[in-house]
Amino acid sequence: MAAALSYFESFAGDGSMDASKSMRIKSALESFAEYIVDNFLLPLRASSVKTPQATPTALSLSQTPTQVGTRQRVSALRKACLVRYHHRCVISRKFDIVEARKRSAEDRDNCKDDDGNLLSSEARGGFQYLEVAHILPHSLTTVAQGESELSESKTNVFRILDMFDPGLSHRLDGANIDRPVNALTLTLEYHRLLGEFQIYFEPTGRPHEYKIDSLEDSPFLRDPLFPVTRTLSLSPNRTIDPPDPRLLRVHCAIAHIMKLSGAAEHIEKVLRDMEEVDVKADGSTNLGYIMGLRLNGWVNTLSVF
Repeated sequence: MAAALSYFESFAGDGSMDASKSMRIKSALESFAEYIVDNFLLPLRASSVKTPQATPTALSLSQTPTQVGTRQRVSALRKACLVRYHHRCVISRKFDIVEARKRSAEDRDNCKDDDGNLLSSEARGGFQYLEVAHILPHSLTTVAQGESELSESKTNVFRILDMFDPGLSHRLDGANIDRPVNALTLTLEYHRLLGEFQIYFEPTGRPHEYKIDSLEDSPFLRDPLFPVTRTLSLSPNRTIDPPDPRLLRVHCAIAHIMKLSGAAEHIEKVLRDMEEVDVKADGSTNLGYIMGLRLNGWVNTLSVF
């Protein structure tokens, strides 16, 4: 945003625009940028690492019917994504360790991966826990406690998504949020990085092929695997839809906007405050943001993992 304002100021400073009009336009740009950060980028980032995982605790009898339905959908989604990607992370190609243990118990030394290769021949460290990761967050369609409809905050996010790609919101409304078109199979680490908009998938133009890269600037923190190009595998007989390139493009755009605008630093400060137990005496704790995120159903005080 600072770069955009600098460009505008250089344009307005050539004398072709009177000062009062210039100030009004600059103020409008600043207000729009603030609105996008507070009402779009912040809630998306705050909720994007909250894909619920199907566990015995999550499926307990204490859940409401709506919660049980959601958990069952996510459980089915996880299974579908594992089948679609042959029980491998789409980035690292690591095999799901839970499935490997199951096959080992059943077939011993003859256990194989989905392509018929012996699992015992897998490279050392080739097994990890895998999770289903939503491309755009599952919580987009969750209703705040005590409410029957989406909050105005979430409705606004859908409106902004349609500005990126008209009609995109219909791909995500209701139970559509938990369809395979909006999900990937990733390791825990890559799931978190995707949710933090630290990594992105950029279509190459070839069918189901993506360049995957990181926005990490620090060389010593950057994963040496990136950039990497992957062709996302399809399910047997193509019975499970592949991820929607439109959703991956929007995720990619959001990641770059956060990075290039400088909004990411502000957002991370708010999220760090959410993890603090105490309110700072100097008033620097972002209580307004924190309460807004919780009241509008973007974050839950209880972990969903």
